[in-house]
Amino acid sequence: MSIYFYNTLTKKKEQFKPLEGGTVRIYTCGPTVYKDATIGNMKSYIFMDTLRRVLKYNGYKLKHAMNITDVGHLVSDGDEGEDKIVKAANEEKKSPLEITEFYTDRFLKDLSRLNIDMPEIICKATDNIDEMEQFVGKLIENGYAYETSTAVYFDVSKLDEYGMLSGIDLRNQKAGARVEVDEEKRNPYDFALWIKAPENHLMKWESPWGLSYPGWHIECSTMSNKYLGEVFDIHTGGIDLIPTHHENEIAQSKGCTGKVPAKFWMHCEFLLVDGGKMSKSLGNTYLLQDLIDRGYSPLAFKLMCFSSHYRNKLNFTWESLDAAQNSLNKLREGYQRHAAGETPQSPNGDSPLDKGAVIDKEIAECKSRFLEAINDDLNMPVAMSVVWDVVKNPIKSNKFAELLLDFDKVMGLEIDAVGVGAEGDPNANTIPTEIQNLLDQRKIARDNKDWALSDNIRDEIKTMGYEVKDTKDGQEAIPLRSASGIPL
Repeated sequence: MSIYFYNTLTKKKEQFKPLEGGTVRIYTCGPTVYKDATIGNMKSYIFMDTLRRVLKYNGYKLKHAMNITDVGHLVSDGDEGEDKIVKAANEEKKSPLEITEFYTDRFLKDLSRLNIDMPEIICKATDNIDEMEQFVGKLIENGYAYETSTAVYFDVSKLDEYGMLSGIDLRNQKAGARVEVDEEKRNPYDFALWIKAPENHLMKWESPWGLSYPGWHIECSTMSNKYLGEVFDIHTGGIDLIPTHHENEIAQSKGCTGKVPAKFWMHCEFLLVDGGKMSKSLGNTYLLQDLIDRGYSPLAFKLMCFSSHYRNKLNFTWESLDAAQNSLNKLREGYQRHAAGETPQSPNGDSPLDKGAVIDKEIAECKSRFLEAINDDLNMPVAMSVVWDVVKNPIKSNKFAELLLDFDKVMGLEIDAVGVGAEGDPNANTIPTEIQNLLDQRKIARDNKDWALSDNIRDEIKTMGYEVKDTKDGQEAIPLRSASGIPL
């Protein structure tokens, strides 16, 4: 079955075919690791996860690179202000390396909590400084960049077209509308490729332009070229990256190679909170840990994201998360009921009854509908309606359970999570396999009387939304409760 994705570059839905064979090459703009990622950021990575899973479900292999920006992203998306990493280091009185390692670990932990299928390549900007320097040198050699007393700038006037992704028309833009006017710039919209560092700057490298550090945009152009080639299949990111970062990536790549770096550009829309923007001033900048602290499963948030298409805004409320948590519980319960069922057999056991034939027909139809939905630009709301049709089917069959597990290759909701609670209770709460693994490790630690390790594992389990209780019969993992009383 053909796959169709909406391409931001062409502003239309197009049939997708890999550029080379059965491997899809993808680049995703990762985080700037100077603070915790919010659930709004996580919406984009859930979209990334769904894209990966859909492509793999269709039989493709992936070569996917995601960057970690650990230098060069200024507090403005233009060319003014401090480097975000350096600013955070000064505020927290830590080194830049301490800041980036701490928040990188937190980011990757959140991806794990959401059961995100990880890219094959995770690349840090600071590990690719030499390659960025060479890329800038090539742009200067090709006549697309020039040096000033403060930076090396990209000259947008040399492009045949700037704004092909966002549709921006530079002729109708006022100078300084996006960036401060630098008198040494040839054009107001020229942007920094390489920034000359002040004497007290914490992150700087020797280069042909003196002690300096890379600009934000050059990082992604360099690393996508290094790991995926001059032209690859798909570039993903949040919709906020279109007008500046991704537009500048295209400009740099065209200046270096003469080519637009990606065939498809796919972007995820914003997450709203109570109908408005997420902001510190409103006190609604939520982290995944905030959801866990209130007793919700991270996968409930993931399921909530499936209620809206990735190209549509999604409104987050605690009531909607309550509903998603309840749905996750029901989905797992539905799987367990089907798993306990048996396909009806004839009295002598040698052939299925007519009901078995009905099951096979329904499975074929549901699988076709599910595939059609996910291959139509990752239409997860429609795909989930198929999932619920299977869950609610009055015929309980292990064949339906197997179908749900097949669908979970795309959903990534761990619908077969291990059950805990009252023995024999079909409505028992569930825990993910990773929690059970930690419980097993804790048991070994306790058997070895390693109480410190046992306590550390217990604390880690709590951060994932479960409380461990030791009873005469062994350990129990009890899901924390939300304010509404819905279990994790």
